[in-house]
Amino acid sequence: MPPEEKISRSADQQIGQSANQQKGTSPPETPTAKQAQRSMLLTALYIAQAQYGYLNEEALQRVAGRLGFPLAEIYSTASFYSLYRMKPGGRYVIQVCDGLSCHLTGGADTLVDYIRQKLGIQVGETTPDGLFTLQTVECVASCGTSPAMRVNDELYENMTPQKVDRLLDHLAGR
Repeated sequence: MPPEEKISRSADQQIGQSANQQKGTSPPETPTAKQAQRSMLLTALYIAQAQYGYLNEEALQRVAGRLGFPLAEIYSTASFYSLYRMKPGGRYVIQVCDGLSCHLTGGADTLVDYIRQKLGIQVGETTPDGLFTLQTVECVASCGTSPAMRVNDELYENMTPQKVDRLLDHLAGR
C-alpha cells in the first residue's frame, strides 16, 4: 500500500472514531449535540492537518464527508482559526501575536520586524530552505505575558529579540 494511501486511511479512521464516539443516538437538535458536532469538526480538522501537513482541498473534503458538514462550513471554520494552515508552510510556522496587548507592550511590531530581518523573509513567506514560515495572527490568548508568539503548537511568552535568537537557533539545530 502506498504511504499516502496509508496516511489517508489513518486519517479517515481517526476522524471516524472521533465522530462515532461523539455522535451517540440523539439527534443533533439539542444545543449539547450541536456543540458536540462543532467540537468534532475542530478535532477532525486538527487530525487532518496533522496527516496532510496543512488543510488542502482533499483534507477539507474528507472532513466534510466524514462529519456530514457542507464543505463551505468546513472551509469557513478552518480559515477562521489561526491554528489551521490553509497552504503549505515551513517546518516551523511562526505566528507572532498582533493583538492589542502585544502592541501596547511595544512587542508585536518589534518582534515581527526582528524576525523578518533575521530570516530574510516577509510576513506570509517561507525561508528558501523550507524551515520557517512567518505569520501574524490577531491573538494567541496570552495577553498577560505579551509579547507572545506561537511556533506550530507551542506558545512562547514574554518574547524579546534575544529569546527569539535562542529559539530560532534551537529550532534550526544550531
